[in-house]
Amino acid sequence: MSRKSENGQKQSLTILDKDYLEWVKQLSSRYKSYLIKASVHINSEQLKFYYSVGKDIFEKQIDNKYGTKFYATLSRDLRKLLPDAEGLTEGNLRYAKRFYQLYSDPKKLFPQVAEELYPQIFPQVAEELPKVPWGHHRLLIDKFSDNPPKALFFVGQIVENGWSRSSLMNWIDSNLYERQGKAITNFSKTLPSPTSDLAKEITKDPYSFAFAGVTKEYNEKQLKSALLSNITNFLIELGSGFAYVGKEYRLQVGKKEKFIDLLFYHLTLRCYVVIEVKMGEFDFQDVGQLGGYVVSANHILKREGDNPTIGLLICKSKDRLLAQYALESSNQPIGISDFELEKLYPAKVEGLIPTINELESGLIDGPKDG
Repeated sequence: MSRKSENGQKQSLTILDKDYLEWVKQLSSRYKSYLIKASVHINSEQLKFYYSVGKDIFEKQIDNKYGTKFYATLSRDLRKLLPDAEGLTEGNLRYAKRFYQLYSDPKKLFPQVAEELYPQIFPQVAEELPKVPWGHHRLLIDKFSDNPPKALFFVGQIVENGWSRSSLMNWIDSNLYERQGKAITNFSKTLPSPTSDLAKEITKDPYSFAFAGVTKEYNEKQLKSALLSNITNFLIELGSGFAYVGKEYRLQVGKKEKFIDLLFYHLTLRCYVVIEVKMGEFDFQDVGQLGGYVVSANHILKREGDNPTIGLLICKSKDRLLAQYALESSNQPIGISDFELEKLYPAKVEGLIPTINELESGLIDGPKDG
């Protein structure tokens, strides 16, 4: 099989095996068909192409058949047939196989899910993957090739938050996967499904308040002031969907004035979130106080269309068993987490909120090699 170069000379493909030549020809045709659609959905179609290439290589064991220089050879041969194509580098073709391996096995992606549910949930993976730029995927492959659920978790976070590649790296370094949805809660008992699961997922344990810059002796008032002085970073740490309402938020309850530490509204859950920050160790009475605030917010603030208010207590430390017992005693939806002032939060905050240009382009760190 050969083709003419720009100077008119014929260029022969490197491997002359009949099956290989036919397959490369098929890949060339497949790539051209993807390019037709790529003018509108370039990243999505490019990723579908990489996935299909990886599937071919893995299932047919083509790389084992043609030896150690296979990827360099395949890249060279594809570019002979497609001289104007981008992304057909040796590196990208190697990643294509790993890309397919990482996301193709539902048993590895969803180890805790019953096998009969795979047909219902696996299509969601196919929908999410093309929304993430290739550069992000390469990073996830490098980091989590042996941990598909963790890779898939960050795919969802990238889609939801529009992270750049540097932002993704920062959140990986902050142990977000290990912290997300880990607060001790009674949501399954106090909220209807699936709201209870969604509410659980908006929590973290521990929360990192390193951005507040508190390094000396401090009290609760100073810590709250520091958090609100860095409100952008505070909202980033809380997660997407939180809208700030106010601090020391006043509620008139009968003849008493009550003041909520920090009041937020969650746009996805469509409910108020009462956050209390406690300097010391958690104890039983903390749940009673927070529960009172939650009930008061429901009576005074909650409007038609709003879901029940959620309470979140963020304390310096907690005994997990004590926290669990306390939550069993309450019929209000409450979560309990720790906070830390160092270690976890990314040292580099720049890039955690996408720029206007990044949002408009929709192709942050697009499908290039490197």
